[in-house]
Amino acid sequence: MKKIMFVGGGSAGHVVPNIALIECVLRMGKYDVCYMGTDGLEKGLVASLHIPYYKISCPKFIRGTGVAAFKNNWNIPAKFRQAVAEAREGLRAFSPDLVFSKGGYVSLPVVTAAKKMGIPCLTHESDYSLGLANKLMAKNCTAVLTAFPETAKKVRNGEYVGQPIRKSLFSASKHGAKADYCEGTKKPVLLVLGGGSGSVAINDAVRKHIRTLCAKYFVLHVCGRGNVVDSNIKDYRQFEYVENIGDLYAAADVVVSRAGAGATFEALALKKPTVLIPLAKQTRGDQLENARYFEKRGLCKVLLEEDIDGLPEAIDEAYADEGLKEALACSRYGEGTANTMCQIFRHLCAR
Repeated sequence: MKKIMFVGGGSAGHVVPNIALIECVLRMGKYDVCYMGTDGLEKGLVASLHIPYYKISCPKFIRGTGVAAFKNNWNIPAKFRQAVAEAREGLRAFSPDLVFSKGGYVSLPVVTAAKKMGIPCLTHESDYSLGLANKLMAKNCTAVLTAFPETAKKVRNGEYVGQPIRKSLFSASKHGAKADYCEGTKKPVLLVLGGGSGSVAINDAVRKHIRTLCAKYFVLHVCGRGNVVDSNIKDYRQFEYVENIGDLYAAADVVVSRAGAGATFEALALKKPTVLIPLAKQTRGDQLENARYFEKRGLCKVLLEEDIDGLPEAIDEAYADEGLKEALACSRYGEGTANTMCQIFRHLCAR
């Protein structure tokens, strides 16, 4: 039986697609799998899979200039060499036939070590533009798999396969989810997703307008760990984190979200009218690129952070836009979960 090591971490966007793939691989019963990551977020997310986990310490490059950037980054070369050494130990212990990377700084030392050991590597990019780690890893990978067709064309060894999405998202019942989470409300349901750590900007905007929103919607607000506040407002429920996010998606009639690739593709696949609020002031600007890409295709609404006080109007517009709903119904973006898996497995099986 062949072995695959999955790697990725630092944010849920680098872990959740890996989990979707691992679940499919385990159902196939043809591979032994393990995960390599830090002692951070990814370790907790992967724990429920009950697969071997190899821990490494990875340095994260802090973008910027000046004294602050120097203080944060001066010792990265030494830390990176240590991370490569730790990765090499885990690779030797598991002896994989293939390393599958979801990008991000956690993947870079693992792919570097695997390449030196002659172990084939694949990496996957979920955003419209390649992240720094994937740019650095591309030459060490057999293929750079992408979620956007245009992204694959920008890389010598790029191949468009789509975005891995968890199968469980499609199995939840709208009626059951509304009964469980929305007290059987007759109102349309608004789902607010602020990202894994909770967006201060989105949380504050929702709470500023919560009475206006709850006059029309039953609001499910995933606000991030430690961000729940006291509230007695009717038809408003808060969650730090939800393991089975598919239930909340099933209940939702309209969604507000950051424009990370994972959440964006999930909303598209589930045909949910969505207001995307890209994370502002990103050096790379990947969330704005993702959001504008789908906005141009009539598949979402985009609200910039600087205009976030207009959130209630943007939500109403998305919910009432029949053209948007028709475009979503016809769209195949995010729908190709089975096809994506098959194309990725084609690479896996070739090893």
